[in-house]
Amino acid sequence: MESLERKIQDASDYLMRKTTLRPKIGIILGTGLNELISALEMECNIPYSEIPHFPQPTVQFHAGNFVVGLLKGKAVMVMQGRIHCYEGYSPQEVAFPVWVMKNCGVQYLIIANAAGGLNPGFVAGDIMIITDHLNLMGFNPLTGKNMESMGVRFPDMSEPYSQELIRMAVEVSLAENVVIKKGIYVGILGPSLETAAETKFLRMIGADAVGMSTIPEVIAAAHCRIKVLGLSVISNLNIPEELKPFSIEEVVRTVEKATPRLVKIVQGVIEKLDS
Repeated sequence: MESLERKIQDASDYLMRKTTLRPKIGIILGTGLNELISALEMECNIPYSEIPHFPQPTVQFHAGNFVVGLLKGKAVMVMQGRIHCYEGYSPQEVAFPVWVMKNCGVQYLIIANAAGGLNPGFVAGDIMIITDHLNLMGFNPLTGKNMESMGVRFPDMSEPYSQELIRMAVEVSLAENVVIKKGIYVGILGPSLETAAETKFLRMIGADAVGMSTIPEVIAAAHCRIKVLGLSVISNLNIPEELKPFSIEEVVRTVEKATPRLVKIVQGVIEKLDS
């Protein structure tokens, strides 16, 4: 595990040499959620390809830039695009950026994603605050020798999504008149989408939305004691009896329409944080 710790140190040292800011807030943006970047007072924009040992996204609509700047007067570091295990990366590689953020001083992490809606009370374009998750990806980024410098061997998962940050997000949504939903996110490996039978099963076990990301990063954050706020934009409705084909372009269009409302929530929460 020393080699992984060395890689984390190399990447975080490189990032810290590129900026005078020392952010306590990290943000991970998923499919179609790049509008938040335009709200930043940017100090530096670093392609993942320039950061030592940093994994490179291969999926369309994931830009692959690490941006550091000010948002609502608070220093933030933003991953503009994420990587996924279905791209061929290991769970540790997917979690790697979270450990790097921790090494840079991040204490709060806002994770946004696009997800398929399983709850029949949802509509495409809804924003869901993630209250908990179900890990059906078949792996955990903490397998193998534990990195004692990051966290304990058996990290507690009773509150992977911070109740404090959830409360803040609800307060912001009320103040900004943004309708939000709450729910449980289930993570699957992908990249194939769910069958009608799988969709029915996921609803039966209590999931409100389904996606192919987020959970490895949240587990890593819990491991190294970063408080997490998870936000899903519901990109489409997965109703087993009415399952229809849809394209990634449709997903992106739906998410982009919802992004201004998501940005309001993220900015409002950041204003409330002590950083």
